[in-house]
Amino acid sequence: MSALAPTMEAFFTTRLMSQRRASPHTIAAYRDTFRLLLCFAEEEIGKHPAAFDLADLDAVRISAFLDHLERERHNSVRTRNARLAAIHSLFRFAALRHPEHAGLIERVLAIEAKRFERQIIAFLTDEEVTALLDAPDRSTRLGRRDYALLVAAIQTGLRVTELIGLRVQDVVLSAGAHVRCLGKGRKERATPLTSSTVEVLRSWLAERGGTPSDPVFPTSHGSALSRYAVSVIVARHARTAAAKCPSLAGKQTSPHVLRHTAAMRLLHAGVDTTVIALWLGHESVETTQMYVHADLSLKEKALARITPINSVPGRYRPPDKLLAFLEAL
Repeated sequence: MSALAPTMEAFFTTRLMSQRRASPHTIAAYRDTFRLLLCFAEEEIGKHPAAFDLADLDAVRISAFLDHLERERHNSVRTRNARLAAIHSLFRFAALRHPEHAGLIERVLAIEAKRFERQIIAFLTDEEVTALLDAPDRSTRLGRRDYALLVAAIQTGLRVTELIGLRVQDVVLSAGAHVRCLGKGRKERATPLTSSTVEVLRSWLAERGGTPSDPVFPTSHGSALSRYAVSVIVARHARTAAAKCPSLAGKQTSPHVLRHTAAMRLLHAGVDTTVIALWLGHESVETTQMYVHADLSLKEKALARITPINSVPGRYRPPDKLLAFLEAL
């Protein structure tokens, strides 16, 4: 067995699982990255991955792999950069165990992430939110579940993994109503609930029943919904809502769009971006700035405050004494 195999095994078991306590989603993403990389290198080198040395994964081969992802697998630049981040993480770990390969490792770590065009985020207007919430058939149990799920998603802004991970015991509907969740990076946070959301969840949980450890939003068999299932639910109700609100027909409505919608509703309500960052569980306030860029109404308000270039400077004076009196009130 070469130096690469034990290093990669230790990277997963020691670094990711034991030291960083990475989530199953992170481990799966890193696993898929190295599975693709090793299969790509096997075709080029002609030997089994277990026999690879670190020198077999030099900067030239990894750069070729990244090009392969974009050109042949048609991956986006974001996906390419995510794969590169996983590779960088492995090689930073390898640097501590194999200083004899310092030059090779440094060249791999020097591969930069690609720049890409950042699209303005999508979110729903108040009219679209109303149409979406009206879409589920609340005469059925699954319709009432979907309605409660949509209300919770739009008001709390939880990630889809946080939504499906909610347990009955995580929902507090007494004074100081909130939901507790374990977010990205294993950070626990509490998100407050509005009175209307409290009523919806109270009604749903009374019907849902079950034990404190049961999922809040179960399938028809009682197990937790999957990420894919939530995406299907949201897309299905968005198609139904589009009949009443045509603007929804041109939008790709997903669970993450509902998260963006929650953030924009907070921004429109005048909530500071630092509070929104805490609300959404963002690592940095800089991440929250994308909502400011996406909000055209804020830019229009700023534009309204700007004095036209050709205007004559001066202060407004009412043309009439009665108007002057009213202005002074």
